[in-house]
Amino acid sequence: MHAGSEYERGWSRSLDSGGGMLLFRVSGVPVLLAGSWWIGSLLIVALYTPLVTRMLPDAGLGLSAVLAGAFAVLLGLSVLAHELGHCLVALRFGMPVRRVRLFLLGGLSELVRSPRRPQQEALVALAGPGVSIALALVCWVLLLAIPADGAVWLLVAQCAVANGAVGVFNLLPGLPLDGGRLLRAGVWALRGTRSTGTRVAVVGGGLVAVALLGWALWGLAQGSEDRWLRLGVGVVTAWFVAMGATTEFASEGRRSWPEGLSVTDLMRPVLQLPAESPVSAALTASAGRGVVLVRADGVAAGLLDTEAAERLAASAPDSPAELAAQPIRAETVLVTSDSTDEIAEHVNQVPAWQFLVVDADSRPMGVLCRDDVHSALAAPSAYGTGPART
Repeated sequence: MHAGSEYERGWSRSLDSGGGMLLFRVSGVPVLLAGSWWIGSLLIVALYTPLVTRMLPDAGLGLSAVLAGAFAVLLGLSVLAHELGHCLVALRFGMPVRRVRLFLLGGLSELVRSPRRPQQEALVALAGPGVSIALALVCWVLLLAIPADGAVWLLVAQCAVANGAVGVFNLLPGLPLDGGRLLRAGVWALRGTRSTGTRVAVVGGGLVAVALLGWALWGLAQGSEDRWLRLGVGVVTAWFVAMGATTEFASEGRRSWPEGLSVTDLMRPVLQLPAESPVSAALTASAGRGVVLVRADGVAAGLLDTEAAERLAASAPDSPAELAAQPIRAETVLVTSDSTDEIAEHVNQVPAWQFLVVDADSRPMGVLCRDDVHSALAAPSAYGTGPART
């Protein structure tokens, strides 16, 4: 039932590729429902239906299954509310959010940029559990006005439990949970380095995963009524926490920028060409440079994608270069005032192979290629300058 923030690390060009079905948008941020959510919901219905039958002896199997399905939906809505809390606070701090995604027993708010200060990290992390706990309290108050029997009372109680579980669980002190982010923010604030906070919170994530497995196995050993539900949820969430902590640790390692190396050392000079230029000519001019294609009205059409340009030039060399342009989005723009570690993290997270670098006045200063950054991080003494992509 995890509902913490996470950062996408795939290299798909499509914004929503592989993310699932688009439900709606909030402040321009797509909210997606992954196919695995249905699997998780079916698992909950199968494991929760027997418990409903015990709590409501007069309910038949059909009504029990319906109420179990309602619990799965309420849990999904609880996770969604939790994630929207993260999303809106992140947007309030000026941190773009790529998408919100609901999946197997949880959800993710995928921030394009990590918080730059520990205070921001703490507030974004607290927003989700704060929403969940507030909704749980509202439901508990409603329970006081509802007769303590029947399906309506059980549905409201389920909503209270779902939100309370999502809120409390995510406060556990280990990455990738929100409690782990709070722990990282605290260590970051005390020690002055984010990487130290990440290492501490990753250890916390490992301990949380072990505790979840222990909780599930204890219920099985004691023969508790909810033992199979506990086992299913415990194993899945323990796996998720362990994998998330491992990913966070690996990501932190890719943030470290070599000493003595500046962004300008890797940045390619920028060349502006008319968007209607022949693609063959634009491709020739792009040797060792980044090309910004500009339309007649002065609006940038995008950065020249050399691979797409080569394919287009092979069949139609006089076609407008704009047809081989990579759109310039907020997440593909870097600012020279950003720290080198922030730039390294951003390049690793955003599914793009080149980035436009601008100054504080939004004037183009150069183009930074993903592969050049990766080469520099892997071998600071021999970083590459070629445009090839893996």
